[in-house]
Amino acid sequence: MGAYIIRRILTFIPSAIGVTLIIFIIMRIVPGDPALMILSGADGESTYTQEDYLLLRSQMGLDDPLPTQYLRWMGELARLDLGVSLEDDRPISEVFKERFPVTVQLALLGFLSAVVMGIPIGIISAVRQDSNLDYVFRSIAIFGLAMPTFFVGLIVILVLSVYFNWFPPLGFKNLWEDPLKSIQQLVWPALALGFSVNGTMMRMMRAQMLEVIQEDYIRTARSKGLSERVVINRHAVKNAMLPVITVAGTLLGGLLGGTVVIEMIFSIPGMGRALIDAIYVRDIPIIQTFILIIALIYLFLNLLIDLTYGWLNPRIRLT
Repeated sequence: MGAYIIRRILTFIPSAIGVTLIIFIIMRIVPGDPALMILSGADGESTYTQEDYLLLRSQMGLDDPLPTQYLRWMGELARLDLGVSLEDDRPISEVFKERFPVTVQLALLGFLSAVVMGIPIGIISAVRQDSNLDYVFRSIAIFGLAMPTFFVGLIVILVLSVYFNWFPPLGFKNLWEDPLKSIQQLVWPALALGFSVNGTMMRMMRAQMLEVIQEDYIRTARSKGLSERVVINRHAVKNAMLPVITVAGTLLGGLLGGTVVIEMIFSIPGMGRALIDAIYVRDIPIIQTFILIIALIYLFLNLLIDLTYGWLNPRIRLT
């Protein structure tokens, strides 16, 4: 197991470095001059001189060669220095500490809703294969997979506002300030966020259950006179969960990126909303740092999945 862990970590490091390089290159080839956008102001009508423009580019290090800019950024990351915002000179670490917990809370609630609904529904759908209930659950899963997250969010707001007179709150309470209020504010956004993941979970669990139910040890358990509930709960579900766990970690990483749309629709002050605001003014340090954080979390979750899968299935460690 120790050698397997070392191999997986050694593959994680170059992947992380590759992610930083890709993000850096993309940020430099997209249209727009950050210095020009800052000097132009939010309305694009602020006046400035050529000297002001050249001085700001020099202060921002935009005149340096790209390899120099990349190495400087990597050095700052190695010192855990995330830099400062180009718009207001605010340390990015402060923005991260303020916004990231909200995004994580939203993603975890969305993931929890998908697990709580998707896995039991998948089990029931497999046990009652080709029944009317199975067709209903499969239709819901397909609808969830087909609908974009922003469309689901808009439907949720429309239904809640028209039929229940509920609107996204103007103020937001952090989890450590008012836990109950914070969870209440994030319940509906989390359900909208986790709807598509719920469909994936349900279909994956159903497929694995149908495969496991056909195995010889399930027939043996039934031939011994065990009740169907015992066969399903103690034997089938346990063995069907392993591939689902593998997919679940990947889906959780994807939810972190999906929070961007939900945060904008429901006016949630998370990292995704800060990222969109930074894109409007082309605040490169915030954009590349936040994208990097999400990408590294995604890579780390995949690393944990590989290690967990190797621990649960020793045959994986030998490949």
